[in-house]
Amino acid sequence: MAFLSDALGRVAPSATVAISQKARVLAQEGRDIIALSAGEPDFDTPLHVRDAAKKAMDEGKTRYTNVDGIPELKEAVAA
Repeated sequence: MAFLSDALGRVAPSATVAISQKARVLAQEGRDIIALSAGEPDFDTPLHVRDAAKKAMDEGKTRYTNVDGIPELKEAVAA
């Protein structure tokens, strides 16, 4: 009996991983790359964002939102 399901062989490789690897290779070759594929910033999280995240956790806002989003956030973004 195979350890992994045969279905695993039909899973397509991640496009995000492929793009990230390509960006890394180009950067190693000296190319000026702005990597947007994996969403990993090249700077520390700003203090006000960390403080807001801590406040939200302290207020119990630790679950997924409704599928259509947070009304207050949507209003603020649209303003």
